[in-house]
Amino acid sequence: MKLKLSLTALALGLASVSAQAQVEIQWWHSMGGALGEWVNDHAKDFNASQTQYKIVPTFKGSYDESMTAAIAAFRAGNAPHILQVFEVGTATMMASKGAIVPVGKIMSDAGVKFDPKNYVPAVAGYYTAPSGQMLSFPFNSSTTVFHYNKDAFKAAGLDPEKPPTTWPEVALAAGKLKASGHRCPFTTSWVSWTQLESFSAWHNTEFATKGNGMRGIDARLTYNTPLHVRHIDNLANMAKTGLFVYKGRGNAADAVFVSGECAMMTGSSALYGNIKRNAKFASGISTLPYYPDVAGSPQNTVIGGASLWVMSGKKADEYKGVAQFFAHLSKPEVDARSHQRTGYLPLTPASFEMTDKSGFYKQNPGTDVSVNQMIRKTTDKSRGIRLGNFVQIRTINDEELEQVWSGKKSPQEALDTAVKRGNEQLERFEKANK
Repeated sequence: MKLKLSLTALALGLASVSAQAQVEIQWWHSMGGALGEWVNDHAKDFNASQTQYKIVPTFKGSYDESMTAAIAAFRAGNAPHILQVFEVGTATMMASKGAIVPVGKIMSDAGVKFDPKNYVPAVAGYYTAPSGQMLSFPFNSSTTVFHYNKDAFKAAGLDPEKPPTTWPEVALAAGKLKASGHRCPFTTSWVSWTQLESFSAWHNTEFATKGNGMRGIDARLTYNTPLHVRHIDNLANMAKTGLFVYKGRGNAADAVFVSGECAMMTGSSALYGNIKRNAKFASGISTLPYYPDVAGSPQNTVIGGASLWVMSGKKADEYKGVAQFFAHLSKPEVDARSHQRTGYLPLTPASFEMTDKSGFYKQNPGTDVSVNQMIRKTTDKSRGIRLGNFVQIRTINDEELEQVWSGKKSPQEALDTAVKRGNEQLERFEKANK
């Protein structure tokens, strides 16, 4: 009996030593609900694949909240190893000298094979410095798409297999949906991203100078052109007649589409996972609408979502664990599963091809829309938007456009004011980072 107890104690002791020997990697993220489960599953899968490292994911609230928390933690000397940052925070992170370690360096120092050319160019390029070094890992990249309720289309006498592809067609479809009794024919999430940023790139129209900020921090905003004013004016007229219903900032509109309250919406391709899991109706995905009379459109949409940044001040063996985790996420089979589960873009052409060959796109029509929108040849006006104080600029756009939806400002006045206020933010950022 004593021998059995001794052996049991020895086994428990060895297990304890093994557990203590594991290197913990703290990962702060902003994924809730179904996407939060997806993040946790990534950590579980990696942790189960080896015994040396343990990824510990922690939900830290919205993207804004997690960034604020990480900055405070960095100053206090207890920042996480990995921080998920949405794309509008990219320029801020790039300017945070001493706070981050480029992912290219992390992989190289750990001796892990890593070639940025193996990733989807439009995705990798956004997170790459002018020097060619990849700065962050493109974990969950999305783009803007058009979601629609096929059941609502049928009820309104619309062809559920022929969604509107132009803005005039959206207005016509919205009119029929309203006539059939729908109280919210069209809505949108992430208003600045969908109706100004992606709208600009999709129409091959400048959003800001310096290649939309990709070529320097001295960029200035330019989205108060006649085309932008025309579009916002059209949306304002749709709002007056009940064809467009504004549901709030950020992704607030996602919930009212998934619930069936709104029949059409522009939003993130990553809403696919939520729709598939929770919607009680047949849904479809189509390309972002465009104006057919605008030369050069449609072009390509811009990146959304977030990437993983590695914070500085950690131990070498901890960085090796980070490198191993990123290598795990890059495996075609792992990435393909993520793409199919969430609607986020595949990180690599290899995972896209794997998904295509599996028949997933044929079985789930529309799920390849986001990829096809992003892999088109880009121009200087559509490569991406990377600006300092971008979070503040988006808030300004929300504030000014809300004045339009409520009828308190004209589209021209609101966009002129948004550009003026936004440029003040860019000037502050430039001065602070010279």
